[in-house]
Amino acid sequence: MSGVTDKAKGKIKQAAGDATNNAQLKGEGVLDELKGKAKGAVHAIKDAFKSATSK
Repeated sequence: MSGVTDKAKGKIKQAAGDATNNAQLKGEGVLDELKGKAKGAVHAIKDAFKSATSK
């Protein structure tokens, strides 16, 4: 999955966990959101590296 998809999935899980008072689901949502942010950061670093090396 892409970083954006993971972040969205995480936010949905967090909201569902809040609504149902399910701490485990909320925790899974936090982890999914963090995973999405990490993927986005890795992608940004790869893009920056490609730009720097192509000049």
